Amino acid sequence: MPTPATAVVAVDGPSGSGKSSVSRGVARALGLRYLDTGAMYRAITWAVLRDGVDTRDADAVAATARSVRLIWSTHPDESVIEVDGTDVSRAIREDAVTRSVSAVAAEPRTRAVLVELQRRAVAEARAAGQGIVVEGRDIGSVVLPDADLKVWLVADPAVRAARRASEDAAAGRIADPVEATPVVHVVAEELARRDAFDAGRAASPTTQAEDAVVVDATHLGLAEVIDTVVALVRNRTGS
Repeated sequence: MPTPATAVVAVDGPSGSGKSSVSRGVARALGLRYLDTGAMYRAITWAVLRDGVDTRDADAVAATARSVRLIWSTHPDESVIEVDGTDVSRAIREDAVTRSVSAVAAEPRTRAVLVELQRRAVAEARAAGQGIVVEGRDIGSVVLPDADLKVWLVADPAVRAARRASEDAAAGRIADPVEATPVVHVVAEELARRDAFDAGRAASPTTQAEDAVVVDATHLGLAEVIDTVVALVRNRTGS
């Protein structure tokens, strides 16, 4: 029987729903490891672009995924990921990677490589007697179907767009005020485009696991969402 400190938690949901912030907060609260699977796909995308690979060339994309060496941190207070010894933690958030990551992530052999690495990270946490929060889009449905708790995190599209615009502004990725309607509108369109692409891909589409608990963050602050998920973990593990 898992405890809150050894639980494996899958957090899925669309872009901008707050998966990363919530997952990190839950991991901190319970002393768990944390794995950002989206950063892994972005890191492979960065390598594809570095090597001048056409993202439409499925064989070349898959070959890149198989050849690169990824190293990442599972500490919730760190956002470090390396590709072949190069720290790409900031570079993977740049526009070029964002525009290309859905195409790269849709390649089935690339997904197979990363799913194996993701499951290995969970196995390593378990072997160390520690739980882990894993966030992404197909964690509960594909990567960790036996997770102790599966959360499907959602929020209204307008709220998701405003939050993502705020994050981008804070990180210096956009210069316009986040309150400006055109900025939020553009972000909303991009989120909708990516949601549709990821939900429609043949390999591991973004899907809510049948046994996932839906948490709607539309009208909740970050701390409230974290508390909600922590309570779910404690309830699920009998603590």
